[in-house]
Amino acid sequence: MPPTRRHATSLVVPVEEKRKDRRARHRAERDLAAELADAAKYAERTKRAAERQQRREQPYLPLAGEPGPDALRTRRSLRVQPHRATSATLAAAYPFLAEAGLGGEGMLIGSDAFSRRAFVYDPWVLYEKRVLQDPNLSVAGSIGTGKSALLKSLVARSLCFGRRAYIAGDPKGEWTGLTQAVGGTAIELGPGMSARLNPLDAGARPAGLSDEDSRTKVRSHRLSLLTSLAESLTGAPLQPVEHTAIGVALDHATTATERPTLPQVVRHLLDPDADAELPPGVPDVEQLCADGRHVGHALARLVLGDLAGLFDAETTVEFDPATPMISIDVSRIGEDSPLIPLVMTCASAWMEAALRDPTGGNRWMVYDEAWKIMRHPPLVRRMETQWRLSRHWGIANVLAVHQWADFDAVGELGSQTRAQAKSLLAETSTRIIYRQPADQLAQTADVMGLNATETDLLPQLVLGRGLWRILGQGGPRSFLVDHRLARSELSMFTTDARMGGLADEPAQQAW
Repeated sequence: MPPTRRHATSLVVPVEEKRKDRRARHRAERDLAAELADAAKYAERTKRAAERQQRREQPYLPLAGEPGPDALRTRRSLRVQPHRATSATLAAAYPFLAEAGLGGEGMLIGSDAFSRRAFVYDPWVLYEKRVLQDPNLSVAGSIGTGKSALLKSLVARSLCFGRRAYIAGDPKGEWTGLTQAVGGTAIELGPGMSARLNPLDAGARPAGLSDEDSRTKVRSHRLSLLTSLAESLTGAPLQPVEHTAIGVALDHATTATERPTLPQVVRHLLDPDADAELPPGVPDVEQLCADGRHVGHALARLVLGDLAGLFDAETTVEFDPATPMISIDVSRIGEDSPLIPLVMTCASAWMEAALRDPTGGNRWMVYDEAWKIMRHPPLVRRMETQWRLSRHWGIANVLAVHQWADFDAVGELGSQTRAQAKSLLAETSTRIIYRQPADQLAQTADVMGLNATETDLLPQLVLGRGLWRILGQGGPRSFLVDHRLARSELSMFTTDARMGGLADEPAQQAW
């Protein structure tokens, strides 16, 4: 019960009030004011007691808030301490800012590790939008980091967009199953195999060329191939007289047949016709034979030596430009065989006949395990030509290595060959880096221009997670991308599926 006063009087003041009565009135007013204050305190205590009783009877508000319109409300108010920072610092500290990505046109690769949004990539679309400087791509990573699975999924998913793919040399035979699965042609080269490739094939004639221009381009292509093969076999640059001898032998072979082969060129080098037309500066046939004898015996290895039966006859495999994928499986020759660069030189030259057609559409040219062929200067020069002409031919060259130190193993320090190898990277706008060993971090950061944060990430990258470095007109952009594979792709794309290397990794889980 509320407290009461026994002496509560009226506050009516008479006209003439005696001193005694005035004191009594003042006491009554003080008593009334105290009574009102006590009543107010009692009412407040009663209200608080009722609220406490109501809270005891009802549960607390959940931490996630009430469902419905009041979701995310908590019983405790959020108190954030004031902080002042520059816009550059705040952009990195604010958790809801992330890279916008490369757009939604192209092949789905996986997800951005920071924004968790889908990561989509298509070099031709990005080049058309001037996001990339060129469509070429390079990927580097230690063994078992997922770079081969990335390349296979990227190529396979692009086929439904009308792209096609050529694999110039497959040392491990990893691409054969995928090529056959998508309806492509897998050509197996090796001892005892029936397939033959003539690297001197003219290929499809580009539209708009006259007969004379076409003959000139085909001759130049054939001379470049023969020079590359001769230098690889001899291990030294050709002398001027040897260049002349190769040109004369090729012209004689072309005159005899529309489709010259390597045995015909070798025969004209070692045993030129007595009535052959001699070039200026060559007095007789004996001198022409002497000039080309060394080169002829070197090229004879492809005809009579350990590579006989691969490139010494007309092509027995049909080259269909509409085929979605063509791979050259050289695994039967031996993964570590020193003959692999020669085989890849001939195979890539055979494919270049189709690549040189600018109207052939968008095509991938994949150089898997490229570290094996980059140590051969003639091959590096041919690859440099493809990289420089990629935009004109409409192709995207793909270079796969283990580490960027492979470029330093090309030629001698300061040599032209090493400069040409480095130019391949300079002509590559998309660079993907998978996990790198600690002793390669400094060199990788120097070659790629990485900052300290990006460099620290490299040894910590899990399987399937890579650092994508995109070079465009607006400067470099970096993405940390988790590559995702469907369950149907795991067994086809991964090279260590038998070891269970992908199934246990969270970054490579199937969708």
